Amino acid sequence: MYGDSETVRRILTESGDTWAIVGLSENRDRAAYGVARVLQRFGKRIVPVHPKAETVHGEQGYRSLAEIPFPVDVVDVFVNSELAGAVADQAAAVGAKAVWFQLGVVDEDAYDRTLTAGLDMVMDRCPAIEIPLLGD
Repeated sequence: MYGDSETVRRILTESGDTWAIVGLSENRDRAAYGVARVLQRFGKRIVPVHPKAETVHGEQGYRSLAEIPFPVDVVDVFVNSELAGAVADQAAAVGAKAVWFQLGVVDEDAYDRTLTAGLDMVMDRCPAIEIPLLGD
């Protein structure tokens, strides 16, 4: 397990409310679309990051993390494992506080690099599953 329950809780409750979601588009059939909606329901501001830079759930999209003109707190990664490490590195470069790799997204080297860079990280878990379990 990559990310203990305390790290999960800290990211979901203390890391901040602006979540860049890498891989989020208007495709309703993709997991990112539903997860973004759940995060919004729990008070998070979602920022779509996708090559198409689509507006999703009422939020302006951007082509990359570097194009976002304001700070992001958490970078939620919905790209395949081969691409995820580069996204984690970009998250550190833009000053994010945490990185979250979705279910099935695993890159142990990126996990180690992200922790070494001082960010919190969770890997191979889903915030839409975890956040309702927090309770009050």
